[in-house]
Amino acid sequence: MKDVPTEITSNLESYPFAVRPLSADEGGGYLIEYPDIPGVMSDGDPPEQAISNGRDALRSAILTLQEFADPVPAPGTPTAASGQRVPRTIHARLTERARQEGVSLNALVSTMIAEGLGIRQSKRR
Repeated sequence: MKDVPTEITSNLESYPFAVRPLSADEGGGYLIEYPDIPGVMSDGDPPEQAISNGRDALRSAILTLQEFADPVPAPGTPTAASGQRVPRTIHARLTERARQEGVSLNALVSTMIAEGLGIRQSKRR
């Protein structure tokens, strides 16, 4: 791997992440996801190994974005599945709720939206 600029390495710790246990059907261990950069995830066992592997995945993703001159999202710029920004406090609450439910943030938000639309539609009838 080519040399990683210091500003990237020191900035990795600033990116929020979510770690959740993986079920036996999923292979066990722990999954780490970085919501600021969709698709960046890794796993490991114990959780510390998942975090270490996740930082490697994040570093690689940032280098790839830079290599192709794509924008690199700043740490802490959460987006919903649609690309809409949400306030940091709401993002933190949603992330914690997803962790408690044992699902990804995207799965939780999609379910909440679908549920909300269903409730709204049933009130119109």
